[in-house]
Amino acid sequence: MEKKIIEPKSVYSTRLVKSEDLNHHGTLFAGRTAEWFVESGFIAAASLLNPKSVVCLKVHGLYFSKPVHPGQILNFISKIVYAGRSSLVSYVHVIKEGEAEPYVSGFITFIHVNENTESTPHNLEITPKTKEDIELFERAKNLKNK
Repeated sequence: MEKKIIEPKSVYSTRLVKSEDLNHHGTLFAGRTAEWFVESGFIAAASLLNPKSVVCLKVHGLYFSKPVHPGQILNFISKIVYAGRSSLVSYVHVIKEGEAEPYVSGFITFIHVNENTESTPHNLEITPKTKEDIELFERAKNLKNK
């Protein structure tokens, strides 16, 4: 099967932070953030492959740079920035509308699997074009060594 060459493309999802999403400090609970974070990365992977053939392998650093408060609306921006033989690495960052610095950012590795959940080649190749995408590609490529 011939490789399909893909340029990184952002996928967006939005969440409203409600009272049930908060921790004991009254800010967004890390567990809820992780759930939304992985979901966002999965959507990026599923935009390239059949969702039934994608499983999460590892979250590489879920970095929180500032607290999130109730009533805030968060934009989860994810894109596949690297592809191995059977793996896809998604970069996810979370911003509040009108702000540039992310509240949360990190990488997630997903694996393409067959019906027996065994890893299988996906035949995708990521070719970054922008300076940002090239930097993310290099960072993601180095994750497998950690």
